[in-house]
Amino acid sequence: MRQQEDGAWLDYRERFSRVYDGSNYSSPVQRFVMGASHRLIERDFGPERYLSTILEVGAGTGEHFPYVRHRYDRYFMTDLDPKALEVARKKLASWPGHEKIVFETQEGSQAPYADNTFDRVVAVHILEHICQPQLAIKEWARILKPGGMLSILIPTDPGIAWRLGRHLGPRKNALAQGIPYDYVMAREHVNSCNSLIALLRFYFKNPRESWWPFPVASMDLNLFFAFNASVDKQALQSVVASES
Repeated sequence: MRQQEDGAWLDYRERFSRVYDGSNYSSPVQRFVMGASHRLIERDFGPERYLSTILEVGAGTGEHFPYVRHRYDRYFMTDLDPKALEVARKKLASWPGHEKIVFETQEGSQAPYADNTFDRVVAVHILEHICQPQLAIKEWARILKPGGMLSILIPTDPGIAWRLGRHLGPRKNALAQGIPYDYVMAREHVNSCNSLIALLRFYFKNPRESWWPFPVASMDLNLFFAFNASVDKQALQSVVASES
């Protein structure tokens, strides 16, 4: 017999677009910390850089877009939740470059685009949520042009610093809004940081890796990990073929 979905989960998903910003960006400290994560993944992409067509998967309420500094022609902002994208649309309506944004509702791990479409794929705080992340990684690489940039930002969950930080900030705010935080995180963060890093390093060689707040490769000392890789299609195909 097919089991019924939990009411707590359905309620959270229905409220997501209304409560996400308040749960994660409400206090000055939280906004600083989350802002640092967005700046971390964009650190290597200054105004002198030109990447014509960008895809951001799992864009949510559009928090990452204001941190993008490089030049572009079109910015595809996608998410599975149309209500979250509507919040993003309104939030960014007066932001410079908003006229270049294309909003599309779609699942992050399944990209309905042709091979070699984008110059950059951005996935900020999304890969930890996706079941079978290896398939999503290969799908994003497929739609990137040869030499295109794959940019992935993830929290260091279940590292010590991350577990401490969540209790000092997001957990308290979520509980105040009636959200069963521990239950939601158990459903949301289905992949550990160390497992995702192992997958990324398996598929891509010579990436640029960054940690915050300390420039030390430690999941327990840091809160965020950023991964930028130029996609070598031939090398990736060889790695994928070795899996067969």
